[in-house]
Amino acid sequence: MVRFASLSSGSSGNCYYLSDGNVAFLIDAGIGGRTIKKRLSDLDIDFNSIGFILVTHDHVDHIKSLGLVTERFAKPVYTTRTLHSALSRHFCTRGKMAGCVKVLEEGRPNEVCGIQVTPFEVPHDATQTVGYHIILGGESITVMTDLGSPTDEAVHYASIARHLVVEANYDVDMLVSGPYPQALKRRIMSDCGHLSNEQTCSLICRAANEDLKNIFLCHLSAHNNTPASAYNTVKETLGKIHSQASLYCLPRTQPSELFFLG
Repeated sequence: MVRFASLSSGSSGNCYYLSDGNVAFLIDAGIGGRTIKKRLSDLDIDFNSIGFILVTHDHVDHIKSLGLVTERFAKPVYTTRTLHSALSRHFCTRGKMAGCVKVLEEGRPNEVCGIQVTPFEVPHDATQTVGYHIILGGESITVMTDLGSPTDEAVHYASIARHLVVEANYDVDMLVSGPYPQALKRRIMSDCGHLSNEQTCSLICRAANEDLKNIFLCHLSAHNNTPASAYNTVKETLGKIHSQASLYCLPRTQPSELFFLG
């Protein structure tokens, strides 16, 4: 049985846990190392069981403690060559990843500790941003935490997943009428910004099939969205396309429950 949990999901920090009972790993390390250990412990998960870390991109809310974790605990870090090059220069990770660098080839399956990991590029304003399609324990999971538009490639990898973790960052009306400067609003709504609730619905409409079992909405904005808005907007879409997938909003600053995927 595959286990999944979000330890934090939002602009203040992102970190996700996956395990099939044989291998356990994190996706991103954007919260403090002690917080990661504590939140895993609260879920009865031993931090020492973590075998490696996948990285989606080089924004601080995804790699805040990556350098400290790798330096202290020597956890291998898997991501693309482009991202590793950026991490070698980033203040969070520069000089702290010796011996931990593991390169993944994007656009094709890579075997990592007996599981299959496929990184694929998504549009976002980082050096490079990738989603991951992961097969472990007989389950397929696609994770896309930050992307500005539902590209054909993003839809493809969502369409072959039984479990989808996807951004629903903002409600358009809340963002437009909110206090953010116009330049920041334009950045968020750009094709290399974040997904609105409606764009997330568009992606799901194009990708959904009868095998889709769970949808986890992640990276909700603290100021431009609410869990109710994101949930209700996507739930209405699921009803229109007659999807039976279960829907969850992952909490921004607290850990989620431990989900059992199967």
